[in-house]
Amino acid sequence: MANTGPTSQRPVYLRLRDLIAANILDGVFAEGEMLPSVRAFAAEHGANPLTVAKAFQQFQTDGLIAVRRGVGMYVREGAAAKLRAAERKGFLQDEWPAIRERLDRLGLSARELLDSADA
Repeated sequence: MANTGPTSQRPVYLRLRDLIAANILDGVFAEGEMLPSVRAFAAEHGANPLTVAKAFQQFQTDGLIAVRRGVGMYVREGAAAKLRAAERKGFLQDEWPAIRERLDRLGLSARELLDSADA
């Protein structure tokens, strides 16, 4: 979990939550499929199992994953769409204003950004 970027200041459980969310959105953790166990996920990412459990708990609270006692945790049907909507809303409210302000400050247009992405 070594990270030196701006997100490294965020609590570990939130960084793990972002990683889990990205995996759901990218289909790595597909809807209806079992998630890795807390211990396996913790070992894979060098995190404390209690911290991983806290990250998974938030997804359970949000109705994105379900626990089947004695079996494991599963991604619920519709979780990706619900998560994508929440992530978009968060991005537009929390991140986009600062990005847009920086673009304006640098005099960058949407066209320049798109053109540079195609290069």
